[in-house]
Formats: sequence, structure tokens, C-alpha cells
Amino acid sequence: MSEAVIVSAEIAAGHDGQADLIVRVRYQNGVVAPVTLDPDTALKLMSACGVSDINDLAGHSWRKVLEDN
Repeated sequence: MSEAVIVSAEIAAGHDGQADLIVRVRYQNGVVAPVTLDPDTALKLMSACGVSDINDLAGHSWRKVLEDN
């Protein structure tokens, strides 16, 4: 694997009362770890990946979280 990829995503309660997106990322060394995204960042990620459902994030590059749409 040449870069970190998203393997799954789920919605969780955020500390501020808004829903957060928990994205599990598989890194180049094989470790899978959760990353919590606030709602705005989650929507930007989904847009960058061209998906409308969080289940469709799997397989996308983690680098897309950095894209600003």
C-alpha cells in the first residue's frame, strides 16, 4: 500500500452536540486507527471523494481530507 486509505466510517455523537464522523484509516504500515472529523470537515471529505453516503468512503485516499472544495 502506497498511502493511507479509508476503510470505514461511522457517525458518532460529538461533544458539542453535533454529529462527528469517525473515519477508520489504514496506514502504510497496516495499522488501522480512528480519526474524528467535525461536521464541516466530514462534508468536505465526502465532496472531495464524490460520495453522498459515508459507506462509500471506504477505499478512498486519506489525503482527500486535505482537499478544499
